[in-house]
Amino acid sequence: MKYYSEAHEWIKVEDDEAIIGISEYAAEELGDITYVELPIEEDDVVVGDTLGVIESVKAASDVYSPIGGTITEVNADLEENPGLVNESAEGNGWICKLNNIDVSELDGLMTPDAYVKYLKSLA
Repeated sequence: MKYYSEAHEWIKVEDDEAIIGISEYAAEELGDITYVELPIEEDDVVVGDTLGVIESVKAASDVYSPIGGTITEVNADLEENPGLVNESAEGNGWICKLNNIDVSELDGLMTPDAYVKYLKSLA
């Protein structure tokens, strides 16, 4: 299952690995993405740490870690094709993967249904 943060990051946990990206809503709000600054592999992060920056024709936005862990992989495809985030924000446009995670930190995040309600409250 995916979980969402109030800052519009998503996280999907598979076994003891987490995949992180930005939500489709965030990608739409940013518009055409022109650059993605990726985090550094093997860095340790805690909840709220900045993973990188996404720049678009409209704005630049920090990407925050919704869970702590060690960065094991970054999506190198975004270096040459940052538009992947626009095309597939919650699929092929993922930002990074973490291990050494504490799944209890997911308790502070929203389920997909709760995230939809949160988005409606922003309108």
